[in-house]
Amino acid sequence: MTKNLLPYIQLLRPHQWIKNLMLFFPPLLSGALFNPGMAVRGLLPFLAFCCASSSMYVFNDLIDQKRDTLHPDKKNRPLPSGKVYRSTAMFICALLFVAAMLLSWQISARFISFVLIYSVVTALYSLILKDLPIIDLFCIALGFVLRLYSGGEAFGVFISDWLFLTVFLLAIFLSVGKRYSERSSLGDVAGSHRRTLEIYPDGFLESAMYLSGSAVLVTYSIYATSTPLMVYSVPLCLFGLFRYLMRIKLGLGGDPTEALIKDAPLLITGILWLTLVSWCVYQ
Repeated sequence: MTKNLLPYIQLLRPHQWIKNLMLFFPPLLSGALFNPGMAVRGLLPFLAFCCASSSMYVFNDLIDQKRDTLHPDKKNRPLPSGKVYRSTAMFICALLFVAAMLLSWQISARFISFVLIYSVVTALYSLILKDLPIIDLFCIALGFVLRLYSGGEAFGVFISDWLFLTVFLLAIFLSVGKRYSERSSLGDVAGSHRRTLEIYPDGFLESAMYLSGSAVLVTYSIYATSTPLMVYSVPLCLFGLFRYLMRIKLGLGGDPTEALIKDAPLLITGILWLTLVSWCVYQ
């Protein structure tokens, strides 16, 4: 039974739900996360974004089904491998989207507008925007920013300018790193998998990766000075950036979620950062 359900679970990409933890960053960094009832208050928004993001992952797989058959890893996904029927995937996509909207409606009109914008932009990305250089990177970054502001709305927390810039630039950095990794690993067939990989000039992605990584360090350093002692988390930020760059240059893959889960130094750095920041905010 579990074996039969596995392709359907894989279709939803639950490991990518870790991105939706961004919703909890505003209350965490504002010192409100552990107030009575706050953790429970975040359950509904988290479920709403999990449904919305999984719906868009299924939608993307439907659009890319033929293209994914050419990819050395993505050809094993449920749709291109034939483990899940296309009609079934379409039904799951629609069901998840409706569930996301219904859950979001229970929170606020502004929250549902964030989820709707996220869904529309992601759908347009899958259809056409992913083939437009630079715009494709900004679309991915917008998804993280919308999660951040959705968390602020759900928990009633103000998002500072420096936090916005840090999250936006970090998302750009990770997106560029992933594209650079894909181009390096796919080689001559990179363009057949993702059109922009053929359009980007030689050296552009690597330069953009270093530029955005440097900008992340600057904006986070400025943001960190707003809370006493949080400046000591900056070295952890720098180590995390360096480790991610090292993974990419070693050909270990650029997917941020997989890197955080599978790379022990990155995972330990993330845990240490979370522990130190929490101590700074809640001491």
